[in-house]
Amino acid sequence: MPQFPSEQLLTFATVLSEGTLDSAARLLHITPSAVSQRLKALEQSAGRVLLQRSNPAQATEAGEVVLRLARQVAQLEADAGRELGLGTDGAQLAVPIVVNADSLAVWFLQALAHVPGDLNVTFDLHRDDEQHSTSLLRSGTVMAAVTATPEPVQGCRVESLGVMRYRAVAAPGYLDRWFPDFPDGLDRAALNAAPTVDFDRKDTYQWAFVRSWPDASGDPLPERRGPRHYVPASQDFGDAIRLGLGWGLIPEVQCGPDIADGRLVELAPERPFDVPLYWQRWKTASRVLDVLSDTVREVSGRYLTTP
Repeated sequence: MPQFPSEQLLTFATVLSEGTLDSAARLLHITPSAVSQRLKALEQSAGRVLLQRSNPAQATEAGEVVLRLARQVAQLEADAGRELGLGTDGAQLAVPIVVNADSLAVWFLQALAHVPGDLNVTFDLHRDDEQHSTSLLRSGTVMAAVTATPEPVQGCRVESLGVMRYRAVAAPGYLDRWFPDFPDGLDRAALNAAPTVDFDRKDTYQWAFVRSWPDASGDPLPERRGPRHYVPASQDFGDAIRLGLGWGLIPEVQCGPDIADGRLVELAPERPFDVPLYWQRWKTASRVLDVLSDTVREVSGRYLTTP
């Protein structure tokens, strides 16, 4: 059974978080040569190459396993120090979390703001699509994730948070131009041909909404046809729709006031688009992760609907 000294694991994780050996050396207050020696010793113990010495440095497949171990060891050491009343004035534990942009904009920061200050933690947020975020759990990059994946990643536990409800909306001027007879004449083919706003190239929700539109003919829908604008920021995404660049799906909690005052028009009030969200976290026993999970569960319940 290989032995991995904690200082080697800490050095490895720091190189990956900082991106270079020199940056890690400055943060750890050691020389770059010492960083290199620790990495070499760690790779000898593992019997594998763990680090791609690129810029920024990246973990190999074997390195992802060791990175997950390094993060878990650091978390357990920090928890033990707190329980023993040691090290509370030292460096704060950074908790890496991946969360989708809409959750980040609507409710997740509220959850972080309610985490008790005596935990003495900082948060390292990674933004990724909820359909793809579990890859960062598998790699050991993050300890927890807001995700649309109900199947637990190996070594993680999962619980349902609720449903993020979206509404398909457009600006009145956009409708006058593209659907002058609205709501008559709005069908699946017309919606597919009209300009759309997507968050990024991972965003498939608008296309999924089009495909879910009932069609009496039963004919399969061809591939996406209409022009697409890519706006990869939650607030800017909504603004692009309000300005008439295209139609798109906005969380109900964000677009409800605009629908009420007429700045946005709902394309299909009877057809909300619901995305179930889940919280996945390491199984490792940890007061930090336990308190964070309790807070996420409580705050998400104020913003998400029940499945």
